[in-house]
Amino acid sequence: MAKSRNSNSLNTPPAPLIAVVIPCYRERLHILEVLADIGPEIGTIFVVDDACPDRTGELVEQQCGDSRVRVIHHETNVGVGGATMTGYQHALDAGYEIIVKLDGDGQMDPGQISRLVTPIVSRRADYAKGNRFHRTDAVAGMPWTRIAGNIVLSLMSKLSSGYWNIFDPTNGYTAIHCAVVENLPTRNISKGYFFESELLFRLGMMRAVVEDVPMVARYGAETSAMNIPKIIPEFIAKHVLHTCKRIYYNYFLRDPGIATVQLVFGGLLTGFGMIFGGWNWYDSIHTGNTASAGTVVLAALPIIVGLQLLFAFFGQDLRNVPTTPLQSMERPHDAT
Repeated sequence: MAKSRNSNSLNTPPAPLIAVVIPCYRERLHILEVLADIGPEIGTIFVVDDACPDRTGELVEQQCGDSRVRVIHHETNVGVGGATMTGYQHALDAGYEIIVKLDGDGQMDPGQISRLVTPIVSRRADYAKGNRFHRTDAVAGMPWTRIAGNIVLSLMSKLSSGYWNIFDPTNGYTAIHCAVVENLPTRNISKGYFFESELLFRLGMMRAVVEDVPMVARYGAETSAMNIPKIIPEFIAKHVLHTCKRIYYNYFLRDPGIATVQLVFGGLLTGFGMIFGGWNWYDSIHTGNTASAGTVVLAALPIIVGLQLLFAFFGQDLRNVPTTPLQSMERPHDAT
């Protein structure tokens, strides 16, 4: 006679299979502490040695006794994005459902993994990321340069990704559902420091749901390998390009509508008013002729109406943030 199972177990879904990916480049000082802090809820920890000159991967293999840890070695350095995608692929091949990505520099508390994956486990989101700016006291120890930089990058990322509800786009403490990872255009995703921002853009094009999770960063004596002056032009150029791509696809190809009309006529009217007004202002300066009231009105009115239309467009865009998780669908797909 078969044994009856507890009725509660029939109604309780199995715990999700969670893997952790840690891309590494010169992380010998902190990597062992990070690994030691990862809790038992994690099945496998993929440490990706991105051709580390200090041989971080070898250190883990020699001194870490955690049987869950698997070290993957890159023969050449490909960047944090490329190393993360390598870890993603190994986690997919191993059959995991959720992949958490954290850095090996000790700034991210592994004890927060359970909180980070909650939006995905509860099926509210496809992708969850840390937000270091949710609480004012959480940024007390953050360098002011990072605060200023993140504010600018967050505004640019909102434009390029369409996630107006998301802040701190460069935060590398993330979790993603594997059903979404399977459909990412991996060849088109940046392999460098733009990876997190690029991923938000791609997720936005897929209409995936993204949720911020408040996190507190830990800053110590570690130094960043990021060359700020070098990456700023790259970030600006890519954000501008992605903004144009997103608006073109969403409002001209995928679903043209009232927002498209607002954008087109708002842009035309504002542009005409500024060019016409600027030309007449330039002409009056050099000729000494005062512009007539009609000329002033003809320049100002299109600008006023055009700006109103553009504000209306951005209001529509703000309400267009994805709300239905892709993980509940059978075949999510990227549209880029």
